[in-house]
Amino acid sequence: MRRLTPVLALGALLLTALPAHAADGPAHRENYGTKAPYEPQQSAGAYEQPPAGYTAVFTENVSRHGSRAATGSEHGDLILALWDKAQQQGQLTGKGEEFGPRVRALQAAMAQVGYGDLSGRGRQEMRDTATRMERRLPTLFARIADEGERIDVVSSGQGRAVDSAGEFTGALAFADPALKPLIGATRTDKDLLYFHKASGGAAYRDYIAGDQRLKDTLNSIEDQPRTHEAARSVLRGLFKEPFVDRIGDSDQVADAQAVYHLYAIAPAMSEESPAPDGKGWDMDRFISRSDAAWFGYLGDAEDFYEKGPGFADSDITYKMADVLLDDFFQQVEAKRSGASGLGAELRFTHAEEIIPLAALMQLPGSTQPATPGEPYTYAGNPWRGASVAPLGANIQWDVFEKDSRYAVRMLYNEKETAFKEGCRPIEKGSTFYDFDELERCFGRG
Repeated sequence: MRRLTPVLALGALLLTALPAHAADGPAHRENYGTKAPYEPQQSAGAYEQPPAGYTAVFTENVSRHGSRAATGSEHGDLILALWDKAQQQGQLTGKGEEFGPRVRALQAAMAQVGYGDLSGRGRQEMRDTATRMERRLPTLFARIADEGERIDVVSSGQGRAVDSAGEFTGALAFADPALKPLIGATRTDKDLLYFHKASGGAAYRDYIAGDQRLKDTLNSIEDQPRTHEAARSVLRGLFKEPFVDRIGDSDQVADAQAVYHLYAIAPAMSEESPAPDGKGWDMDRFISRSDAAWFGYLGDAEDFYEKGPGFADSDITYKMADVLLDDFFQQVEAKRSGASGLGAELRFTHAEEIIPLAALMQLPGSTQPATPGEPYTYAGNPWRGASVAPLGANIQWDVFEKDSRYAVRMLYNEKETAFKEGCRPIEKGSTFYDFDELERCFGRG
C-alpha cells in the first residue's frame, strides 16, 4: 500500500421582518446574503466515525463557485455618477469624500480580476475545500490512486465554475500527486448544472418573467417605510442633506442599493484590496449594520421567492433541481452495481442550482416555504442566503461499503447533516444512512 498523504398580511407583519436585535445588526455575515464568502461549518476533528467495518469507496459533491468579482459594473457606475455630481456641487460629507476613490479602486480591482470571475479569495476557498476533503477521506483517495479509479469533473461551463473546478482538482493533485493522471478534464453539462437556463428550466423562467403574485409580493416587501428610511440613511452618510432631498424616492432606493451591493461584494475581493494581509476594503464604513441588515433581508426575500422554498402551494422554484438530485443517486447506484469506475464525482455550479437543490432536499434552513399572503420574514422563517448558499457552498455525499451494504453520510458546507425528515439513519443520532433507506425515503427505490 502507498503511504497516505495527510492533507403577508402585507402590512404589519412585514415590519417584523428583522429580529428584535436588528437595531444592533444581526450576525454581520448574514448581511451579505448569498455573497457571503465561504466558511466551513464543522471543525476537522469533530466528524463521526463510520460504522464498524465500513470503508469509504466513493465521494461526490456539488459546489457553488468560489468568491468572485461582481458580475458587472452597473452598481459602481450608478453611484459614482451620483458621487461625481455631488463633488462638483460641494455636496459630499466627510465620509463621502473617501467613498468615491474607494469605489473606483474596488471597480478597478474587479475589472482586473474580470467581472464575474473568481477572485484570489475564491481560488483559495476552492483549494482549501479540496484539501480538507482529501484529509477527511485519506483511505478513499489512497484507494482511488491504488486502483486507478477515475475522478470525473463536470461544470456548468461558466468561467467561474470551470475555474473553481480547476482550483479544486489542482489542490487534490497537489495533496497527492498520484491522483493527477486520474482527474478527468472538466466537462460541461448545462442540463445538470445550469438547469435554470437549460430546457428543464423553461417553466421556471416563465415564472420569473411573468408571475404576478411573485411580482406583487416582492414589490410589497420592498416598498415599505423601512426601505425608504434605510435608503435615506445610507445616502445621508455620503451626501449633504439638500443634495439627498433632490433625489426622488425610488432613485434613493436604487442608489442606496448600489452602495449595499458594493458593500456586499467587497469581502469576496479581500485579497485584491490595498489593505495589508487581505484585510479588505472597509466598505462597512459607508453603511450602518442596521441598514445593511435591511437591504440584506430584501435580497434574501428575492432569492427565497425566486430560487428557494418560495410559496407553499408551488414547487416551481425547485422542482427542476430533481435532475441534480437524480444524478447523486445514480452515481451511487452505478458504484454499487459495479457499472462505475469512478472514485469521485465533482460538480461545480452556481447559487441558482444550490438554492433550489437545498429546498428540494429540505436541507436545514430550506424546509419552510411561505404561506401565500404571509410574506417571508427573518422573524418567521430560518432561510438565510449566507447559510444556504454562500459563495463556495457545497453538498457532499461520502459513500461507505461493508459486505455489499452501502452507507451514505452527507456534508452541507462541510457540516455533517441529517437527511430530510422521514429518513432513518443507521443508528439513532447517527449521520450515516443505509443507501436503500435513502432510496426509499426519496422515492427512488
